[in-house]
Amino acid sequence: MVYQPQNTVFEACFFAQRSYADPFGEVCLDVVFADPDGSEQVVPAFWAGGDCWRVRFASPVLGLYRYHTVCSQPEDAGLHGQSGALTVIPYHGDNPLYQHGPLRVAANRRHLEHADGTPFFWLADTWWMGFTQRLTWPQGFQTLALDRVSKGFSAIQIVAGLYPDMPWRDERGANEAGFPWTEDFATINPAYFDLADRRLQYLVDLGLAPCVVACWGYFLPWMGEEKMQQHWRNLIARWGAYPVTWCLAGEVIMSYYLSDDQAGDRARQAEGWSRLSHYIKATDPFDRPLTAHPSNDGYAELADPSALDFDMLQTGHGDRMSLPNTVTSVTRAYEREPVLPVLNSEVCYEGIGEACRQEVQRMMFWVCLLSGACGHTYGANGIWQVNSRERRYGPSPHGMAWGNTAWEDACQLPGSRQVGLAKRLLERYPWERFAPHPEWVEQHWTEENYFGVYTAGIPGEVRISYFAGMWGSAPTVTGLEPGVTYRAFLWDPATGDEYPLGAAVGEEQGRWELPLGTSHGRTLPLFQDWVLVLDQG
Repeated sequence: MVYQPQNTVFEACFFAQRSYADPFGEVCLDVVFADPDGSEQVVPAFWAGGDCWRVRFASPVLGLYRYHTVCSQPEDAGLHGQSGALTVIPYHGDNPLYQHGPLRVAANRRHLEHADGTPFFWLADTWWMGFTQRLTWPQGFQTLALDRVSKGFSAIQIVAGLYPDMPWRDERGANEAGFPWTEDFATINPAYFDLADRRLQYLVDLGLAPCVVACWGYFLPWMGEEKMQQHWRNLIARWGAYPVTWCLAGEVIMSYYLSDDQAGDRARQAEGWSRLSHYIKATDPFDRPLTAHPSNDGYAELADPSALDFDMLQTGHGDRMSLPNTVTSVTRAYEREPVLPVLNSEVCYEGIGEACRQEVQRMMFWVCLLSGACGHTYGANGIWQVNSRERRYGPSPHGMAWGNTAWEDACQLPGSRQVGLAKRLLERYPWERFAPHPEWVEQHWTEENYFGVYTAGIPGEVRISYFAGMWGSAPTVTGLEPGVTYRAFLWDPATGDEYPLGAAVGEEQGRWELPLGTSHGRTLPLFQDWVLVLDQG
């Protein structure tokens, strides 16, 4: 009997007794798992190369599981009618992805949580090309992953071999085993995915939840829907048992840079990816959360977004000029029906265009979180495309390079540490219950001035405000509840230092002035952005 800790991955192998000219295309193998109550899950298996197929399975439910195989080639006794059993036992480690289980959408549909109901704070880093050999193993991949864990990141966005910013079969997209598919998309290269397995497993072992992006959106017209279904089935079979989230595609309706029919491609991709989203939901027995990375708003860009579980945004790389679109997009998505968790999955990569430095990183984090987002995605120019000190990525198909900062240097940019500090501050509180409350500060942001104050919290419990502008004097708090006394402190978003302000109690109208009086007015400690916290101590 096999004993498998809950939420960890069980694997079984099956060997064909017949030869196949095209194993990937000719054989479809499913494994039916019956749980302790007798309910069944049909789990797709994947071709692992040669005569071997593998299945991966995980469950949070304890008890005895029995399984049997069902093959599209029923005369192959090595693949059809095989059976076995395993017992899922308690997990006793401290990895949150195993201790609390994989991710799902919470009942209030405002945030993500683990299978046991523990809220999951999404702070992701962007490693679009992290499966390529340009991010070496182990010195590159492991070093970067450990750095992100130390700073408080909880997720990694990574593309499954079909990349942006390059033509198909560009050597920059290869790993040590080559490319994931043959040149004409006839079949997959299992050795490519074996090496990707090692990297994905390493992320999970560190407690980093992989957000697997199947490909960039323009691969759909290149491959066609049938081949894209095969690509997705292979990903689900290999990685669906892990605590992943799925991303339908990157910039889901973006046409290829040099396409002769960009408008037509966008329309076809909006329809085709919509159909594929339903295929994924029907194929994935683990029901991992599904989203779409957009050019602006993933939910709005698909012809039929009903299969999406959470909404991703991309709001610009224009430094502070991206603030209005960022706030508008997050607010619109937060207020939309049906309610979905909202994440800004790409905004102002640190260092892009020799701009978007650390102060912009913390600004984008705070304005998104306090406008209703359930987390945030960071990115650093140099990491997403994997520049190295020895070799820069080089130009995109349009002829321009996005930057030459090496990943070794980009991973030390201060913004990554500062967004980690911000996450840790919010995790002191039940952040998953926060709602935006701009009316709680007189100088709140407006469409005439996006550089105002952003506020969210829980009435009577906690209020957090971010001063987006370079404030010389402190804003005025409003609407304090009668009879409620808060503890107040300023928090430096660059360092994490706290400046106690004593008790905050509203006057008759509920207003409260920060006690920062000097001969020159109510000045803040430094001329920069600030966070004001009112809590119950």
